This record gives sequence, C-alpha cells and structure tokens, in this order.
Amino acid sequence: MSKTINERVDALPNSGMTIFALNSLDFVIPGQWNNLIGWENTIRTVTGEDDTSLIQMVSDRAIELYNDKSQGYQNALFLYDTIDSAGSALGTAALANKVGEKVPLLGLLNKLTPRADKAQAIDLSLKLIVEILAFCKINGIPGDSVGDFMASLADYGGEALMRMAALVCFDGLIPLGPDFISLVTEKLGNLTEGELKDNSGFNKIKRFIPDRGAGGQLGFIQSSFGTVSNWMGGFVADHDLTPKKVVNNLQSFIEVTDDKLDYLAAFLDMSTNYYAHTGVQTLAKRLIDRAYAEI
Repeated sequence: MSKTINERVDALPNSGMTIFALNSLDFVIPGQWNNLIGWENTIRTVTGEDDTSLIQMVSDRAIELYNDKSQGYQNALFLYDTIDSAGSALGTAALANKVGEKVPLLGLLNKLTPRADKAQAIDLSLKLIVEILAFCKINGIPGDSVGDFMASLADYGGEALMRMAALVCFDGLIPLGPDFISLVTEKLGNLTEGELKDNSGFNKIKRFIPDRGAGGQLGFIQSSFGTVSNWMGGFVADHDLTPKKVVNNLQSFIEVTDDKLDYLAAFLDMSTNYYAHTGVQTLAKRLIDRAYAEI
C-alpha cells in the first residue's frame, strides 16, 4: 500500500499473462472490457473532459478521497491485492511478457502444484467474499450487505464484470469443471472452522469478514456463496460456458492439453493477478466518478 492510487493506475501493465488471460474472455462478454491504464487517461475517459485544470482538480480530489482513512477505499484495494497475493508467484516474468508468443505450459509442469478440490473451493469462495467486501467498502455500506451487492450485479459492466467472468472461468470452470457450483457448495458445507483457519488467504482477510451469529465467519462465507451461486449459474447458462470453450480461447497463447486443466488452473493462479489489476481499475473509476460529481 506504499503507492498512491494514481501511481498504481499508472503502473498497470498493458501486456503480460494477466492481460492475455483477460483478453481471452472477450468471447464471454464481447467488448465489455478494455485495459484502461494511466491515471490522467482514466480521468479523461471517465469524465469525458479535456480541460487540463479541471482534470487536475478531479485528480487532486480523487487522491484526497483515497487518502482519507475514514473512507473504505484503501481497505478495498488491500482486499483486491491480498486475495491475489495469496498464491505464490511463478518465476516466469520474462516469459509471461513475451507478447504474442505462446507460453509452453507443458514444460513448466514440474514447477506447478495443482490445488486439491477443497483448497480450490475455498479460494473461489474467498475471492467472491472479497468482491462483496470491496463493493461495500467502496460504496460506504456495511460489510454484510450481500443484498445490496446482489442488486448491483445486474449493473456490473466493464472491468467489474470481467473480474466476475474470470472468477467463474478461471477459478470455477477450469479447475473444478462444469459442476463447480455444486462442488463448492458441498466442500463449503463440509468445511470446519479449523480447516478455514488453516487457510492463508482467509487469515489475511478475516478481519474484514463479518461474524454471522453461531455460524461465525464460515457461516457468512457459506451463505454468501449460496446467495451468489444462482447468479453464477445463470451467467454460465446465459453464455453457454464450458471448460472446453474457455480453454480453447486460452490456447491462443498457452499450450496445454485438455487432460492438464488442473495444471492450467495452477498456472493461471500463480502467473496472473486479475483481481488486483481490475480492482485498481474499479477503484480508480469510483474515485474519479465521486470526485467529478463533487466538483
């Protein structure tokens, strides 16, 4: 969190594995996401303004809002960053940045350790919880406002919708198969508080997760996933998504066979940070929108 929000937006990359992976999902939500980078460029795009002095005023106010710790913006960015960093980084930065070249995943298998279904189910559910919590932080509402989050999903677009599409495809369909929703529901239903507390990702964000009565934080995670699962199921059905379709589009830049999908999921987890990348874009847009409206 040492960088300011404008520095984070300026530092967003325009190539690499994260961008390749997200671009491969354009077939799911065509034209919805473009990789908007650069602080001033983002202000101009969001506001539609060209006046230099006005752009500077919006910039100053947006940065002021972000720096105000009584607001939830810094916590939202912490959540986006942390849920991505829960996975270990794969030391293939140079390889990942070879624009237009395929990444020979088959040669990296000995460096990858696919997660067990239970671990993958926890990871997916925690990413979903982060989406809910960050939404609440950005909008200044209580962290257990799942109903407000569900209402907002109908209006999701751009980088926010792409983040949800990536969650469904990269953390659901590819590692867990077409029945990932029922599988995650089952794994969460059999999960104990002790097993949850052994998860490193959970421990990094648990201070933000509401404690819902007798069910505790696990109960909140279970009920939240159950609430959003209908939306995810509808998203899969509406877009006729299958693991094969997602992989076919990924294969334009990653060499992998259909029997190695667990390794592909591990590779994506370790070589992309789509939550942090799109999260920065979401946060920047909300800050700029608010700053512009106030000015």
